[in-house]
Amino acid sequence: MSLANTKAAARKAAFARRKAAFEAGQGAGAARRLLGWLAPHRGRVLAGYMPIRTEIDPLPVMAEMAAHGPVCVPVIEGAGRPLRFREWKPGCALTEGPFGARVPESGAWLSPEVLIVPLVAFDRRGGRLGYGGGFYDRTLEALRAVRPTLAVGYAFAAQEAGALPLEPTDQKLDALVTEREVIRF
Repeated sequence: MSLANTKAAARKAAFARRKAAFEAGQGAGAARRLLGWLAPHRGRVLAGYMPIRTEIDPLPVMAEMAAHGPVCVPVIEGAGRPLRFREWKPGCALTEGPFGARVPESGAWLSPEVLIVPLVAFDRRGGRLGYGGGFYDRTLEALRAVRPTLAVGYAFAAQEAGALPLEPTDQKLDALVTEREVIRF
């Protein structure tokens, strides 16, 4: 089986696990754990994300962190390009962006130092499987080439996979937070 087919199969299985966890409301406690992991980074530019479909919701964490420093969210500007990040504040005006994720209508463009990263699946080696567009991999590579940049995956525990099929271009996570635990890599 090709790497592309292996990744597609892993995504399909992970989407099913994530949907079941989302529908069962299994995220309780995850926000508290994520806030604990982020506490030492208050005041640094933080990137969160606007949840779509069955993604675990980081908005309460982002709102709390916005009281201590700048928060931004990703904006997709086109296939094959890294993400850009627009300033986000609780209650800011939003508009529809690509893939159904809402983005701020206006605001400063920021360069995050810490990113809360959505994902489809993760493993205990720091591997992350996203939607397949490579946006976060390109973005993390570019940010890390300029300065140390932390990436914390945020997911339901049910999204864990044994060992993900990874490529050399895949950027590893520094930590992963679920409703059950914080995993440092």
